[in-house]
Amino acid sequence: MASHGDDSLLLTLKRVAAVLKQTEIPFALAGSFAVYAHGGHSSDHDVDFLIKEEDAERALAALVEAGFTAERPPEDWLVKVYDEDGHLVDLIHRPIESPVTDETFGDTVTRTVDAIQMPVLSATGLMVHKLLSFSQHYCDFARGLPLARSLREQIDWDRVRKETAQSPYAEAFLVLLDRLDVVPYPGYRRDS
Repeated sequence: MASHGDDSLLLTLKRVAAVLKQTEIPFALAGSFAVYAHGGHSSDHDVDFLIKEEDAERALAALVEAGFTAERPPEDWLVKVYDEDGHLVDLIHRPIESPVTDETFGDTVTRTVDAIQMPVLSATGLMVHKLLSFSQHYCDFARGLPLARSLREQIDWDRVRKETAQSPYAEAFLVLLDRLDVVPYPGYRRDS
């Protein structure tokens, strides 16, 4: 497994996962640590879990009881917890404007993350989420390139193209991957 670099944040991830498992709250690891769990390169410094909206309050209560501090930010698509060292964990119930459902949890694989088995969003799901996060307000392709490069063999690129077809930002990123010889983009013709 690739190195993530922040062992104290990895410990926070394990503590949150253990509480969610003990409380029997369905979840999936997402974001940079999910890329790490798949063996890819990750440079972010936060932890993201996907949970259902109806489980958010129960998750917060269990984590507060375990010593975390809860925060309900103005954004209505997530809640947050902090450990005693100030490490942030996002509990996201509506990524990319779609609610977390049983289908979301069906798009996971079980991975061992620093000796704890947990469901991790698939590499394909991670790529779809990353591409659909790009917009006119946020379009940092440098954040998607390490994911695409390090997990390209695990990603179903046909599914990615299909599920991101409505996004011109995703299309531009996929053309960039073709131009960089990372992943071919069928139908795109380069002028030689």
